Amino acid sequence: MLRDISAQNFFMGFLAAFVGAASSFAVVLQGLNAVGATPFQAASGLMALSISMGLCAIVLSLKTRMPISIAWSTPGAALLATSGVIEGGFPVAVGAFIICAILIIICGIWKPLGKAVAAIPAPLANAMLAGVLLGLCLAPIKAVAFNPLLGLPIVLAWLIVGRFNRLFAVPAALAAFVLVLVFGVSFPNGAIDGLNLSLVPPVEFVVPKFTLAGLVGIALPLFIVTMASQNIPGTAVLRVNNYTTPAGPLFATTGFFSLLSAPFGGHAVNLAAITAAMCAGEDAHPDPKKRYWAAIFAGIFYIIFGLLAGIITALVSLAPAILIEAVAGLALIGAFSGSAVAAFRDENNREAAAVTFLVTAAGLTFYGISGAFWGLIAGGLIYALTHLRQRKTPAV
Repeated sequence: MLRDISAQNFFMGFLAAFVGAASSFAVVLQGLNAVGATPFQAASGLMALSISMGLCAIVLSLKTRMPISIAWSTPGAALLATSGVIEGGFPVAVGAFIICAILIIICGIWKPLGKAVAAIPAPLANAMLAGVLLGLCLAPIKAVAFNPLLGLPIVLAWLIVGRFNRLFAVPAALAAFVLVLVFGVSFPNGAIDGLNLSLVPPVEFVVPKFTLAGLVGIALPLFIVTMASQNIPGTAVLRVNNYTTPAGPLFATTGFFSLLSAPFGGHAVNLAAITAAMCAGEDAHPDPKKRYWAAIFAGIFYIIFGLLAGIITALVSLAPAILIEAVAGLALIGAFSGSAVAAFRDENNREAAAVTFLVTAAGLTFYGISGAFWGLIAGGLIYALTHLRQRKTPAV
């Protein structure tokens, strides 16, 4: 196993963890605060999530020898941000987190769900992935429009270095981001001096309370959005990159680690989609059998980031979010182009793939469920109608 380690999967693991943590930690904090967590409890939840998803990624990747990437439920955190404080406060929310984790475990044990995920047609899975990645791949352009002096150096570093060596294109972009942060971003007065106050993140065990309101208002919606918006697309990303493994055990394992983080304020961890594309793609390693180390390294860095959650949160918050997204977008251009080509290769399924891509890329949310799920539903309907029509049309 140690022979499979390379500088390439080490860096991609770091980048995946950096992007995964930096791009959405603010949503997590906002969601936890919205359901009644104190700043102390919210920071504890953020650390618990980081450590849980790091350990989960390491365990699953070592067991399967596949790049199984794990993330916190960003759509779930967004759902929490709109829920408001429920009667009983944060302990009731923590009780709902525990119920959600148990539901995910049960869902993983229930075999028909794994079969349903495995039955997703490849063109639709590729189209969904392309739709998920499109928004982030547009971030470099938006970063240049936001501030050319900040965004352009990142894009130029990727473009120039990539012409000589593709392997070092994304590292160059990340280095440019660091330089822009140091020399181009104006920090508020006292921002640097206050960093030492964030070296040790707080940890708090919350005694859960279980109520019907918590079950209906938080647990069930959180379970639905985590499964539909994260776990199912996460398995599709693995399939797109030719990694096949039963979905049920993956779901059950994420539910178990969600259960571990819940008493400390963590809402849910799940299979990743965007960072999964980074760890499972060619940029992680030319040999698909050795890419699992990228997910392992990502898990290690998630644990480190979790232990340093306070100071990392303070540092990253000093940079405009669009610059962080720009680095991620540059890293995902290859994955986007590959999935788009695969999605539209088959002429018979092109219309269904197009509908899946467009609905997913639109990013619209209905009933708390993200566009990735609705993209698969809409594309699946077109796919079914197309094949039904083809069966009824007599051969000439």
